[in-house]
Order: sequence, then C-alpha cells, then structure tokens
Amino acid sequence: MRILITNDDGINAPGLKVLEKIAHDLAGPEGEVWVVAPAFEQSGVGHCISYTHPMMVAKMDERRFAAEGSPADCVLAGIHHVMEEQRPDLILSGVNRGNNSAENALYSGTLGGAMEGALQGIRSIALSQYLGPYNFQADNPFEAAEEHGAALIRNLLTALPEEDEDYRLFFNVNFPPLAAKDVKGVRIAPQGFRRHTHFGVEPHRSPSGRRFLWIKGGDQHIPTAPGTDAAVNLDGYISVTPMRADLTDHHMLDQLKAIE
Repeated sequence: MRILITNDDGINAPGLKVLEKIAHDLAGPEGEVWVVAPAFEQSGVGHCISYTHPMMVAKMDERRFAAEGSPADCVLAGIHHVMEEQRPDLILSGVNRGNNSAENALYSGTLGGAMEGALQGIRSIALSQYLGPYNFQADNPFEAAEEHGAALIRNLLTALPEEDEDYRLFFNVNFPPLAAKDVKGVRIAPQGFRRHTHFGVEPHRSPSGRRFLWIKGGDQHIPTAPGTDAAVNLDGYISVTPMRADLTDHHMLDQLKAIE
C-alpha cells in the first residue's frame, strides 16, 4: 500500500510523527509512506487552496516534503507532483492536536486535506486527538490515537464500500481525551453542534498601540447532542463520522420547488 500523509499543524508537529507510525503499520514492509505537509502551521484554514500564488515544495528527506501551502495544497502536490508516477492508495491527514468534532470540522485544515483527497478519488481519513485534563499534560497526549489508530483504519478500509459517487466518502475520526487504556470503543456518530458556545475574537493592543484581534474558540468540553461526535468523545469513545463534500441540503430541494 502506498500512503500519502499530511496535516495542518506543520511538518514538525508531534501528531504527524504519530501518524507516520500508524501509516507505516498499515503499509507494512512492502509498502510506502510519503509525507507532504505544510512547512508552517496551517490550523483553521479549512479546504483553502493557494489558487492565486505559487507554493514552494522542498524535499526534506526520502519520501518527505514540506510545502508552503495548506493541507489541501499538500494533497494536490503529493498526488500530482511528488507521487505523479503512481498515485497513493490512501490519504491520511493528522493527527491533529485538538479535536475536529462538531463545528470545528468546518474550520479544520486537517479535514480539508482529507476532503481534497476524496475529491481526487482517493480513500481519505482525517484523524484528530481530543485534548482534556486526562491527557493534555501526559508525556504522550496522542497515546489514544497512536494505540488505536492503525486497527481502526484497517476496520474502516474493510467496511468501506466500492463507490463511484461524484462526491466520495471521507472520514472524520476523533480520539477521546483519555489514555489509550481508558478508551471504551468506537462509535459511528453524526457531526454534532455545541450549543451556547462559538468562535469569537479577543482584542489586544500591541506595544505600538495598534489594535489586533485574536480568533478565539469556544468551550471544547460542552457536549453535543447524545450520540453525536463530541458527545461520544467526551464519553470516552472514538467517533467516526462519514462525510462528503456535497453541501446541498437535499431535504430542502422539494420544499423549495414552490418558488421556481
């Protein structure tokens, strides 16, 4: 198996090292793991692509490249440049430092990489590690992902149906904020929504007196509705959410016929 991996935390991020271990486990001794990751952190860029300016791609080591672009850029560079002679069989994005459950999924560069892989017709999975009081200060905050990631992906690939849909499936996987031994299992869960919290801004003044705004996230430990992604994560389970890039609200199509 030929696996392309990327992330949004940058090529030197500890979560990427965890993902490399997972990918090598999956690829086996006869497989290949290729890394094309952002040269600098790209958290929160979503499915952004560098459409209006070029990006530099630098070879760091054998099968390891840093790109001055977003995770989606990295996937495009990996498929159409770095691995142009033979496309990858699987794309993995992560392991993100922090969860991409609920509304976070809409901002996530980690998911943006997996989404681009799916749009290119390649099986793609995004992986993120929820952080909380039980793992934030641990020697390895990514332990749950590291211990359970490879087996989970094998199960997903076995269950993944062959399909030729225009908007192919990709998966959003979030590991709970626990030590690996305390993970209760896996739940297939829809995307949730954290009520009564949201992203916002926090103003600051620089020493020169100029005013700047920091984007600030909401409380990440407010559970979503029972059975949805963040709720099962906070209850100790790995969440797996099947997704597609089609943003159409199909339920509304017939209801809106009256205005045609």
